[in-house]
Amino acid sequence: MLFSTDVQGPPRPVALAEAHLPLRRILTAITGIYLVQSLIGGFTFQGIPAALRASGASLELIGLFSLVIVPWALKFLWAPAIERYRLPFGGPRRSRQVVAIAQALGAVCFLAIVFAGPQSAWVLLVLLCVLAFAAATADIACDGYAIQQLTQENRGWGNTAQVGGGYLGIVFGGGLFLIILGWYGWMAAGLAMCCLLVLFTIPFLTTPEPQPGDRDAGRHTPSLRFALSRREVRYGLLIAVAFELGVRLVQSMNAPFLIDRGFDLVNLGILKGSGAVVSGIAGTLVGGVAVRLWGAQKCVIAGVVIQAGALLALFAASATTAAPLWLLGAITVAKSVVMAFGFVSLYSLLMGFSSPRQAGVDFTLFQCADAFVAGLAGLASGIIAHRLGYPVCFGLAATFGLAACLAMPRLIRSASDRATLRACP
Repeated sequence: MLFSTDVQGPPRPVALAEAHLPLRRILTAITGIYLVQSLIGGFTFQGIPAALRASGASLELIGLFSLVIVPWALKFLWAPAIERYRLPFGGPRRSRQVVAIAQALGAVCFLAIVFAGPQSAWVLLVLLCVLAFAAATADIACDGYAIQQLTQENRGWGNTAQVGGGYLGIVFGGGLFLIILGWYGWMAAGLAMCCLLVLFTIPFLTTPEPQPGDRDAGRHTPSLRFALSRREVRYGLLIAVAFELGVRLVQSMNAPFLIDRGFDLVNLGILKGSGAVVSGIAGTLVGGVAVRLWGAQKCVIAGVVIQAGALLALFAASATTAAPLWLLGAITVAKSVVMAFGFVSLYSLLMGFSSPRQAGVDFTLFQCADAFVAGLAGLASGIIAHRLGYPVCFGLAATFGLAACLAMPRLIRSASDRATLRACP
């Protein structure tokens, strides 16, 4: 079924035997799950901090809630166990069972959060960590399902659903939650999030999962050792780091930079809220079409070049005090479009590097690498910008972006040459 993106290799029996659902059904199912994962992220990292601050919590306490990212960064540790359960030898696949159990645990966590209230900050932190564990587990199964069900030419649309659902989820978890909280209170807002989780999970649970025609494929035991033994995975990790390092270095410093340059909170909220979401969805759709037309390899190379251009523009704007606010806003919106395009292209490529025998494990490794880069780059950017200024921080990001332009073609070629020989076991 799944060969490396843009790579042609000798077909394997399991690929020929694989059955696929109509694309519309697959996209409807996975979009709902990806939207829920992002809803939980927006709820945790945008909605909850605002609610805690409004209830009088200290900034130090609110900062501890960044620990909720840990389950997402470490989910590769239990991904093999999830894949072994999801892909039993000689039996039907269990993607829906995994998602159902994980989402049920998530719904229970939301209900517990409702009754705990924002005043119980430590209880809230524990519940959010459990909620993150449940969401990350569902994500492993959904990724594996998507990689196995999407044909090579449709992976771009699959990643469009992933990234687009992510943007919509932030609107619900970070925006709608706060609106309901302000109008109707904590209980109504929490119950609304719980109901949305259940509602958007239903399409996945009601979508059948075609079974592989070759039962011998189930003899494989998913493991991290097998993943890291594959050259495609090792090079895929390098590609993910090189692609993301520059943009992640500026991501958390973009809003403080705009504030320091004269944006007020209202205008910044409009720009980073509706502006970023609309531009992000636009970039997602363009990325999906581009991957379908030209393939993920070419789109990743194009994406890294465009990203470098956006980072250079941001560096140039930070290096002068003469840049007008409208130009800074335009650069921010353009960066959102470019990042969304890049995400779709990158993850389409990485889907192709994931083995159908343990797609959830391989793809999870790529996502965890991205999460580690985001966390470390976010921490470093704050230190660099504080001590050396925004121009140094953004200039360093642009340098990483230019270096990625030089390295990306060779990295992709190295991974793809190996994939051609093995056709992704």
